Amino acid sequence: MGKRIFNAFFVCTIWCAFQLCGKAGAQETSGILYPQESESREVKSLDGIWNFRLAPRFQPDLGFQQAWYSASLEKTGRVDLMPVPSSYNDVNQLKEYRDHVGWAWYDRKFRVPSHWQDRRVFVRFGAANYHSIVYINGVKVVEHSGGALPFLAELQSELTFDQENLITVAINNTLSRDTVPQGTTVYQNNARYPDGYFTNDYKFDFFNYAGIHRPVFLYTTPKTFIDDIDVSTRVATVTGYGYVNYSIKAGGSTSKKRKTNIQAVNVIVELEDQEGTVVGRAEGSDGEIAVPNAKLWWPFTMVPDDEDAGYLYTLKVTTLETASNEKDIYRLKVGIRTVTWTEKEFQINNFPFYFRGFGRHEDYDVRGKGVDNVMLVKDHNLIKWTGANSYRTTHYPYAEEIMDLADKLGIVIIDEVPAVSIEGYGSDLLANHKKQMKELIQRDKNRASVVMWSVSNEPWDLHEEAAGVYFKDVIDHTKEVDSRNKRPVTLVCNMYTMHNEDKSAPHVDILSINRYYSWYYDVGHSETIKDAIVIDVENWVNYHKKPLLVAEYGADTIPGLHQSPEFVFTEEYQTVMMKEHFKAFDYLRANSSFIGEHIWNFADFMTTQGIHRVGGNRKGIFTRQRQPKASAHLLRHRYHLMAAESDHYPIPQDILENGPVYSPKKILHDEH
Repeated sequence: MGKRIFNAFFVCTIWCAFQLCGKAGAQETSGILYPQESESREVKSLDGIWNFRLAPRFQPDLGFQQAWYSASLEKTGRVDLMPVPSSYNDVNQLKEYRDHVGWAWYDRKFRVPSHWQDRRVFVRFGAANYHSIVYINGVKVVEHSGGALPFLAELQSELTFDQENLITVAINNTLSRDTVPQGTTVYQNNARYPDGYFTNDYKFDFFNYAGIHRPVFLYTTPKTFIDDIDVSTRVATVTGYGYVNYSIKAGGSTSKKRKTNIQAVNVIVELEDQEGTVVGRAEGSDGEIAVPNAKLWWPFTMVPDDEDAGYLYTLKVTTLETASNEKDIYRLKVGIRTVTWTEKEFQINNFPFYFRGFGRHEDYDVRGKGVDNVMLVKDHNLIKWTGANSYRTTHYPYAEEIMDLADKLGIVIIDEVPAVSIEGYGSDLLANHKKQMKELIQRDKNRASVVMWSVSNEPWDLHEEAAGVYFKDVIDHTKEVDSRNKRPVTLVCNMYTMHNEDKSAPHVDILSINRYYSWYYDVGHSETIKDAIVIDVENWVNYHKKPLLVAEYGADTIPGLHQSPEFVFTEEYQTVMMKEHFKAFDYLRANSSFIGEHIWNFADFMTTQGIHRVGGNRKGIFTRQRQPKASAHLLRHRYHLMAAESDHYPIPQDILENGPVYSPKKILHDEH
């Protein structure tokens, strides 16, 4: 009886809290522009070491009952120190932190300058997983559901200027059948478990890290401010002109305290090149700037000089509120490029583009999914070292700081929402799914690096009509929200669904499939890979008449484990498996509408505990510590030789000195 009573109590507590989060939501803005300092704006970081406390596992709502948000957490009991941003799971030595399910509490104190009283003040979170409630000085200011996208609130009477302020954040990592991604709370009634014991289980194959994962900012704007910027670009190949089409939205009437006539706003837009020279100017909230001899945004390796890849202009937007003569200034990085596709190929700036790259994860030792600039730069140095030109944000939107690097370096991105391994297809799930797609597009719509949206990874039961109806709705919604840029939409199909049974495939623009021949099926039989992949891909493209990307293939590999002849989990097996895939890919490149290959995975990453994983998923070509396995060198040779073959990108000197171990043309010739 006691166990049943507790279970009902726990379910009610979590359900009520999540319903509250879902109804209130984050404060609506049109764009969620990233905080930046300018002549009219100030930014204050709240990153650092916060106080932290877990809610007791069997008293999940204790913090709400005792109003932990009303005073410092130190007054409620023992607290720990917790870095922000980071995941809280691996920072402490206690198992309870790693495996915690339920509410966790953060707080810290801060001061703001007195002159901010004349400004609008916002608090913005880059992301916190999963359900978040934020309080300022004991007053709830924002709630948000979703673990990988930003949210904000405008602070008004709850903020003080003559003494310290207290910010408190309650975060719950519990997943349900209606969250994106999904999870299930399972109650263990076996006598060997403590009374009332439960777990929150999920089907996706990565660890559900929790906490404040991305930066927290306070920032100011004038009373009338630039709320959103929409940009699209096009290229006139004959004249050499590039065109930047823009739409500016001013905000100022959302605050009952500060009513503003946002109709009386003058807008000036200037486009600057990387030297700071103004190359185009326009007035008005909507318009287009023509750029003669435009420098285009090119992917890495598509131009011989790395300095020419990822070229970004700066769009400087200035608004002037005529009644008060108050200005707001915001600068947005813009890459001029086009994205098109046909039945046979994918094109960037009207040139064929072949995806060479990875699936990845935000996953590092100790930090979990917390943003770390050292690791971000290291990862992208390794991406360039391999000669890759792209990756998919598997299986959730990555931090804006990561996306900034992709824009700057010319790394092409397939941007994915966290709908991984979903099933059931109910109306509440659909609403959350569409909400996160909208938030993702609002955040990343202006990025040159983002060339495609991925609405899901390996959803279940794609052969059922309900799945087709569900994903048609999601894809139509995605295209409606991204109507200005009109990027293609993909869905990474479940590997167990046949090409002629998949009900989602008719609705996508680009086909994406994950395939694990010789690993999850035909284990150890690498000799089956080439024919299996070729037949499989040809079936898909011939049936659906669309270009196709192999979004995942791979094999778990323990670094330093060797055996001859090759055996599963050894470095030798991973390289043999890759070579057999390369044979298939090269045949398909020459004979099919095959547009790319992404190996799974860039680096090893953590998963939930299970006897089928040894310290996490080991399919990386790099270890979790970013050291190369033998496969990294093999893939590097392939990617750089392909770049030289297709784009005349110079082969690194050390590869030339050591001699190529793999030649796409040679293997293709041998197969013929």
